[in-house]
Amino acid sequence: MADDFRTISPVDGSVVFERVFDDANTIERTLARAGEAFRSWQNVPLADRSALVRAFVELAVKDTDAVSYELTMQMGRPIRDGAGEAGGWLLRGRTMIDLAPEALADIEMEARDGFTRFIRREPLGVVFLVAPWNYPWLTAVNSLVPALVAGNPVVLKHSEQTPLVAERIGRAAAEAGLPNGVLQILHLDHSRVANVIRDPRIAFVAFTGSVEGGHAIQRAASERFIGASLELGGKDPAYVCRDAELTRTAVNLVDGAYYNAGQSCCGIERIYVHQDVYESFLEAFVAEAKKLALGDPREPTTTLGPVVRLRNANAIQEQIDAAIAAGARPLLDPEQFEGGRRGLPYMAPQALVEVDHSMQVMTEETFGPVVGIMPVRDDDEAIALMNDSRYGLTASVWTQDLDRAAAIGMQVETGTWFMNRCDYLDPELAWVGVKDSGRGCSLSKLGYSQLTRPKSFHLRHAPG
Repeated sequence: MADDFRTISPVDGSVVFERVFDDANTIERTLARAGEAFRSWQNVPLADRSALVRAFVELAVKDTDAVSYELTMQMGRPIRDGAGEAGGWLLRGRTMIDLAPEALADIEMEARDGFTRFIRREPLGVVFLVAPWNYPWLTAVNSLVPALVAGNPVVLKHSEQTPLVAERIGRAAAEAGLPNGVLQILHLDHSRVANVIRDPRIAFVAFTGSVEGGHAIQRAASERFIGASLELGGKDPAYVCRDAELTRTAVNLVDGAYYNAGQSCCGIERIYVHQDVYESFLEAFVAEAKKLALGDPREPTTTLGPVVRLRNANAIQEQIDAAIAAGARPLLDPEQFEGGRRGLPYMAPQALVEVDHSMQVMTEETFGPVVGIMPVRDDDEAIALMNDSRYGLTASVWTQDLDRAAAIGMQVETGTWFMNRCDYLDPELAWVGVKDSGRGCSLSKLGYSQLTRPKSFHLRHAPG
């Protein structure tokens, strides 16, 4: 078993972080502290917990420039976009804190003679949070803040690609004055992750990552009666209706497909366009995609940085090559996009037409700057194709008809349904996936449900 790891920057190949994985003794001390912290943290009044967590949320990203630069060097996102993730962390964190009093309030039952009855939500215990690299702040905050506010200590394991995020979160927890053991950081490999999940002090696992990773988490948790939320992959579709405003639609779908180099679980990976506007849409889409600037993400003019690793780039290119070999036609010439570096994972954006669902590029998650585009005859064909997927995280429709959008959305198998928007998360709405996109619910008032358990109080009054 390798006991050390290095984080290699996709930007220039440099080493941005290096250390050993935490050993068994460190894990034991961490879990012991978390278990001890639970006894006191759950009894801290909600208002006081919320105030401490709010201070932590604010402190974690107070140095936005440093947060942005670290993101760029760890996973390649353009520096111009780094502040957006810090802002999203703040918005989601503040929103979940503000929703807590209502979400955690007692549920009072109708008065019954001689009885007081209510349901109270109580914390589960130690929450183990496993976060990915592609949105390392945003995916962590979804469960981290409500878990803490609800009274659960958290042990955070971040991706080996974004350990500086975990380190910064750990420092902010201490600076904000969170009690010892309430929020701790571990650097772990896969086998150690499984061992932590099996530990009886862990009460819940919150995981964001691949379908394969979700299966591994589920296998480890299956030996115990604990809950696990799994936010997994996506192959998110968009349907462009005949009445869509094409220029605005193309601008938004280019952003949805290529933002973060396409490395978004809710990014747009397949587009279905009504045949009457298909050619016009392609023209608008290509014109907008050609405006992307591929290059060093540290430069403020760069809008498309590298993908996270060379092996990821190779897997993405394999999907493109296989689709072209099967008859797909590329719309974008990679030679028109300068700014890549030899031997590093810089990829030009690509859009493929003359594709179908026999091709992996239309059925399996790509997680890169590639999108397939197909014409459809009508709404029924679009719905059938959108549902022809093992994933179901988000989907979108582009139309001027609100009633039509809602009616189509009722037939599409997805966790979130957008009209004239995509690749976005509203923290006041539930974030869920169906099919292989996972299970569980984060954010919104409902997000507190999986991080607490209901306890019923049935109190008979003393006579007299």
